[in-house]
Amino acid sequence: MAEAKDDIVLSIRGMCKSFGRNRVLDHINLDVKRGTVMGLMGENGAGKSTMMKCLFGTYQKDEGKIFLNGKEINFSGPKDALENGIAMVHQELNQCLERSVIDNLFLGRYPVNSMGVVDEGQMKRKAADLFRKLGMTVNLTQPMRNMSVSQRQMCEIAKAISYNAQVIVLDEPTSSLTVQEVEKLFEMMRMLKEQGIALIYISHKMDEIFEICDEVSVLRDGNLVMTKSTQDTNMNELISAMVGRSLESRFPPVDNTPGEPILSIQHLSTKYAPHLQDITFDVREGEIFGLYGLVGAGRTELLETIFGVRTRAAGRVYFRNRLMNFNNAHEAIEHGFALITEERKANGLFLKCDLTFNTTIANLNQYKSGVALSNPKMVKATNKEIKIMHTKCMGPDDMISSLSGGNQQKVIFGKWLEREPQVFMMDEPTRGIDVGAKYEIYELIIQMAKQGKTVIVVSSEMPEILGITNRIGVMSNGHLSGIVNTKDTNQEELLRLSAKYL
Repeated sequence: MAEAKDDIVLSIRGMCKSFGRNRVLDHINLDVKRGTVMGLMGENGAGKSTMMKCLFGTYQKDEGKIFLNGKEINFSGPKDALENGIAMVHQELNQCLERSVIDNLFLGRYPVNSMGVVDEGQMKRKAADLFRKLGMTVNLTQPMRNMSVSQRQMCEIAKAISYNAQVIVLDEPTSSLTVQEVEKLFEMMRMLKEQGIALIYISHKMDEIFEICDEVSVLRDGNLVMTKSTQDTNMNELISAMVGRSLESRFPPVDNTPGEPILSIQHLSTKYAPHLQDITFDVREGEIFGLYGLVGAGRTELLETIFGVRTRAAGRVYFRNRLMNFNNAHEAIEHGFALITEERKANGLFLKCDLTFNTTIANLNQYKSGVALSNPKMVKATNKEIKIMHTKCMGPDDMISSLSGGNQQKVIFGKWLEREPQVFMMDEPTRGIDVGAKYEIYELIIQMAKQGKTVIVVSSEMPEILGITNRIGVMSNGHLSGIVNTKDTNQEELLRLSAKYL
């Protein structure tokens, strides 16, 4: 029995946490074994983030104990946790983007020489050695801004390892990665396992959980409802544990009927990298048009160019046969276009404001009584969207930052729906969202198409793009490499098209 205990590097016992009357964690017991990957799943709002924040000392738990290598610990914050062997790689990376890779690696702990001057030579040697061990090729002196999300993520993992972390928590690490980058990440995770490092892997992607995790734990409404070896469970059991009911299928039936072409993109090109080159396609009224491609292929840039927030070099956009070459987002919004951005925290939400502000901000003229804004009208609109979107919250005056990622995304949907847009463009709309909330958003997208709205969806998830679209345009290195009918295509064809111009 003692041997089994030696395997456990991290043990959580009886952890509880409440916010006011709302109990978010209810007597959580969790053991993480050395040299294994523990998957952590649960719907948004189930308590995963709160549990991690209590572990790292960002929140103070109300009850319970945490043990690292059998010794009770209470961290005062993430830095304290990091220095004691527990690290976290966040979904939204917090890095100094203007500084170099080396600066980010040694931030807060620059080595100094005997003269008390920062020893840059030592930093370079240590960094080069670390990345070599991890099998990564990185330009150490370039600013972080120049790197892709996946490279920046790898740097964050490297930083955790440089602190000799015994436990590394990865929060939705693959949400912005390509298939090849995910494989590279998994390779690194397997290498870390062999070195005896324990990994906690928070994800909503079922296939990844089964590929990389040894065990999986499921949180539901603040309770740990299941911990099993991944070999002893299956997708249906996991979904049942997460949502308290079984989802017969991951995607609702796509039963919209697209009409005539209504949106026409003709010979669109951009000045700045990644260059869009001569993009031409039509989207029909009431159609769900998917955009697939590898990260950096130009999908986001295409949406931003149509929306007027990226500079066009050439080309035209027509909607209902009228020229729509927008010069800014305001023009696009006024003409019935909406855009949900990929980075919701950076440019989709006002994090210091409540739900009412975030829901009504894009449509303020609708809530006036005379010349002044009417708070009752704004609250009424917000309550309507909370109901439509099934947003989990206490009410319209909740701070948006107190909501889980999936519920924040629902508020963004609600904000745009208040404007009743005709063309709804979405960049990774279900990124970082649990399986139950995803299903609701898929239903919403299909419902919008059935109401005659034209929907363009960017997604890096192959099953998603195949599961909810009518047609798919595939981007490759700034080119549109092909358009396929969803029901007539497969994963192999999409991958082949996405590599066409590489």
